[in-house]
Amino acid sequence: MANQAIQKISKLLRTPEDVLMELFDNMEKLTGKTGVAEKIYEENQAVIEQKLKDLGILKENPEAQYVEGEILKRTKLADDHFDKFLTESGYNDAVSSVRVINFLKTLDLGLEKGFFIKEDKLRSFLFLNPPKNILDVLGYKNVIELLANENIYHIFAALRFVENERWLNESFFHPYNDLIADNFEEREIKMEVLPKRWAEIGEKFVGKKLHHMSHLKEAGYIFVIPSKQNDYSGQLLEDFTLMMHYLHEVTFYSHLFKRYSILPNFGSSIVNLLTAKVSSAPLSKDVVSWRIIPRYLAKIDDSDPRLFEPHISPEALHWLRAERLIEKIAKANPQMNFNFWQGEDDCVGEVFFAGKRGEELVSFDLIDNIISLSKGGMMKYLYHQQEALWNKIFIEFMGEDKLEEVLIENMGKGYVSLIAGNKN
Repeated sequence: MANQAIQKISKLLRTPEDVLMELFDNMEKLTGKTGVAEKIYEENQAVIEQKLKDLGILKENPEAQYVEGEILKRTKLADDHFDKFLTESGYNDAVSSVRVINFLKTLDLGLEKGFFIKEDKLRSFLFLNPPKNILDVLGYKNVIELLANENIYHIFAALRFVENERWLNESFFHPYNDLIADNFEEREIKMEVLPKRWAEIGEKFVGKKLHHMSHLKEAGYIFVIPSKQNDYSGQLLEDFTLMMHYLHEVTFYSHLFKRYSILPNFGSSIVNLLTAKVSSAPLSKDVVSWRIIPRYLAKIDDSDPRLFEPHISPEALHWLRAERLIEKIAKANPQMNFNFWQGEDDCVGEVFFAGKRGEELVSFDLIDNIISLSKGGMMKYLYHQQEALWNKIFIEFMGEDKLEEVLIENMGKGYVSLIAGNKN
């Protein structure tokens, strides 16, 4: 069973079997826990069996493309049910993101206030490095006029898609290195849809690559850029899940800001966090080491060698907690008809026959399938499932609380070294 389990996990992670054999062996010696690979394998198989039954796929060895198509149908059905639920609950705004935000604002999400940069300090950054493109496109002569007429959060959101990325990283964010704890305060996370004119401005600078939702960790702000295009299939669910993810991500980084505020080099630590750099230093062979990957490398290069070595991901932790909260909301509102997606299945996948292509991995992760649906089913996504599975391995050995603890304590280093008796 052990070899069978490792073989399956290897396929699900696209990682060499010998890498996983060494990892499981080292983690067993470190923790004393055995049978973890078998447990993960058996849980995965049980979920796959149930999901296929729920999909009405009863024949053995179904083709990958057919399974993917049926999962996308269920994803679309969940989006339709969510649409109906929001409509019947009185959330009828023409903009899908507004409907989702208004719904979320009625819920007790259990998220505490965050630790974010004060608004006066945010304004001071604009005087130090005036955002030329924003000033030009809005027709203001200077920052004084800009701040007199525009919302500070809207301006900072626009920095991400109107100004040049190199200027942002090399000039605008440079003063962040001088941040001190007194520049921060406790306040609620803000989430809103930007005024419609920002859609046209965004498309002018970014074109069709403009992502419609993002966040500012340091400001505690989640924003949506209203699209000029009609709503696409899956947009409501995408908005809902992304918003839940960002709420957890912003909260997580708020904890980091507060932790770093009492340590030396606070400002430079903030800059390193916001740039989400991934260490390229070799992992130590003398202790059990896991790399920390704070961004989705697979979006940039799905063959990046760091993806195939032991690593943990704060992004996958945020998704895990977001999906738990989504499940809680769905259970409290059964009319959402979210039954197919109940359970923590973010790390579940299976390899199916794919004709002349041999075999293909299919993700049963909700987020992978929502994004695939929003792209018209023309692109398949696997990286959420795979990152969740790496985290799952760590959690099974060390626990979820330990995962969060080592992430918070070691984000600055970019890796975690586990030593018996001092597992961080």
